[in-house]
Amino acid sequence: MHKSAAQDAVTPLHDLSAVDLLAGYRSKQFSPSEVLDDVLKHVAAWEPHIKALYAFDPEGARAVAKASTERWQNGAPAGSLDGVPVTIKENIATKGVPMPLGAASNTLVPATVDAPPAARLREAGAIIFSKTTMPDYGMLSSGLSSFHSLTRNPWDLSKNPGGSSSGAGAAGAAGYGPLHLGTDIGGSVRLPACWCGLVALKPSLGRVPIDPPYVGRVAGPMTRIVDDTALMMGVLSKPDRRDGMSLPAHDINWKALEKSPRKMRIGLMLDLGVGQKLEKEVRDISIKAAKAFESAGAVVTEVDGVLTREMLDGLDNFWRARMWDDLSKLAPEQRAKALPYIYKWAEAGAKLSGVDVVRGFNATMAIRAAAAKLFTDLDYVISPVSPVVNFPAEFAAPLNDPEKPFEHICYTVPWNMSENPAASINGGYDKHGFPIGVQIIGRRFDDLGVLGMAKAFEGLRAAQKPWPKPPKK
Repeated sequence: MHKSAAQDAVTPLHDLSAVDLLAGYRSKQFSPSEVLDDVLKHVAAWEPHIKALYAFDPEGARAVAKASTERWQNGAPAGSLDGVPVTIKENIATKGVPMPLGAASNTLVPATVDAPPAARLREAGAIIFSKTTMPDYGMLSSGLSSFHSLTRNPWDLSKNPGGSSSGAGAAGAAGYGPLHLGTDIGGSVRLPACWCGLVALKPSLGRVPIDPPYVGRVAGPMTRIVDDTALMMGVLSKPDRRDGMSLPAHDINWKALEKSPRKMRIGLMLDLGVGQKLEKEVRDISIKAAKAFESAGAVVTEVDGVLTREMLDGLDNFWRARMWDDLSKLAPEQRAKALPYIYKWAEAGAKLSGVDVVRGFNATMAIRAAAAKLFTDLDYVISPVSPVVNFPAEFAAPLNDPEKPFEHICYTVPWNMSENPAASINGGYDKHGFPIGVQIIGRRFDDLGVLGMAKAFEGLRAAQKPWPKPPKK
């Protein structure tokens, strides 16, 4: 147990933020090896219950921690994350580790190189001690997978952690160290962050180079505090020529998070008119967040959503066809190993016409135009992340219906297609103490501003509940 630089209470090493760990290394209060040992001990207590990890490598991590400890002893850290434990979502390539993409239908082939986000974290000295689980092909907001064990939510083991960065969300809430890396194409870092009480940033498209790049696909940090998300962004946003959609090199000062909401024009987006009905407890938390910003001097107005039924159905058609394209290349017996929910959903893609699929893809352009129009008069938008507080661990999605797979992503998916930065941050809790996230969305490329507003909200929101503890045996 060590005293955190930022807190009065004595905090276990595994619960310290990355910012506090680095301060502790600098002042020689503790070493990376001690921190990793504490994280691994904590993982051993939690992992049988939540099953968040894949390709867990404690011995490899101990060797990296030992080298980091020696560098800190010599006053020569290798980078801005030297000695900080981190997990990486299974679908971000790390050299030598196969990527099943959560699906038993995939052939396991070790990756030959680190993908850009993994390469940046390793270069910065982070200790990658494990990958984290995901559902089949990342196409579910769930901890359910045909390859991995069922991943559960540490706040309530009967509930889903969300997805597709399911293991990352569960690991973050359980305290598997401070930094976790996920990916997001429709809400996949923000939804698990919402249901696990974390901070997550879906950056502007191209801000974090990724391989393979795709429409709306980003990698983003999942942490417990905004400062740690910003710390990760300083590393992840460095350029990489492998991503032909990445943004030019920049000189963003990711530590410059002090931002006053005063006179900011904020839109409050509540009832969308599409998707699952917004639950009252979620609605109340979003309104409370808007009022907190208003009390800090922001000008808040209620705004309509940008998504229509036609757009959502178009995305569904486009993604079904894309998924079926992948599955159709597999031998029938291999294809049959995919999660039945995913198979049934994707199979409908085979019956779509070329015009149906193009019309579906064009929904991305329509969403982009609607978002641009919305932000002509606004600086930021506040909304729920998910329309529902939670759902059962065993479900593939809140409705658990492959005919209606995306009714719960209507608050998150528009910002992938429009390329706007969007953060999830815990806004409060339901009557049982389960976390409920709030989403803060900014104009394209204003990633730093979104984090600045999230940081301001950390100071405006009510006191946070203690993080969940492992069940007693």
